[in-house]
Amino acid sequence: MLTLDPQEIAAFARMVLAEDHAENDVTSLAVVSPEATARGIFVAREPMVLAGMALAEAIVRAVDPAVTFTAHAKDGDRLEDGAEVATLTGSARAILTAERSALNTLQHLSGIATYTRQYVDAIEGTGAVLLDTRKTIPGLRRIGKYATSVGGAENHRMTLADAILIKDNHIAIQGGVTAAIEAARAGSDLPIEIECDTLEQAQEALACGITHILLDNMTPFELRRVVALASGKARLEASGGVTLESIRRIAETGVDYISVGRLTQSAPAVDIGLDFQLD
Repeated sequence: MLTLDPQEIAAFARMVLAEDHAENDVTSLAVVSPEATARGIFVAREPMVLAGMALAEAIVRAVDPAVTFTAHAKDGDRLEDGAEVATLTGSARAILTAERSALNTLQHLSGIATYTRQYVDAIEGTGAVLLDTRKTIPGLRRIGKYATSVGGAENHRMTLADAILIKDNHIAIQGGVTAAIEAARAGSDLPIEIECDTLEQAQEALACGITHILLDNMTPFELRRVVALASGKARLEASGGVTLESIRRIAETGVDYISVGRLTQSAPAVDIGLDFQLD
């Protein structure tokens, strides 16, 4: 599972609080006494896979290090509706100031983890591995991919520099599959993955000795044909328009991987609330 280091967690907390001008929460400053203390409980309002606890705690403690953040669950836990996630105790002003940023983070990342787990569960027992993609919110890629890993997916490329992935537009610019592969080999010694839209392109890539092929928007019938052709010569990744309804059929074709952009692109946030009690 991808891990987030303390420095990036702290930097994320600073960024979200700066965006919210947390140092000047005019409502709390005007309405809430500086001496007021409170107890707040983050509560799951629906079933979910939890993700983002370290980030939420960092946000709260960046507002006021004296606030006590007591976790009742950890990332990766499956929670039921009504489960207590964490208790915050201390300055009422600080808890109110941190509330939205901390909840937004937990809801977004837990939404990704929950959605990812649904896809993982859907292909259980097939041998196929779920991959995430680079279809993430700019600036939030690592935490988005962290959430997919909490949900059970494997991380694909984190950045453009991590590996060579020849896509359809690269092939079009070079004038064909073989030409694109030759150009990539001439320019780098990194492993090469190539996207193929047709059976003919996949055959050409296999003839070039490519060992990782992305099969884009192919039908289950087409995928089975490529699986038979590859016969252990290459690892095969299916992608393109994969849904919860279709992923099991795709996995049963025998592909090694299935990449799903909607894990980070379209996952709905889950509902987590703060039940607030004044001391």
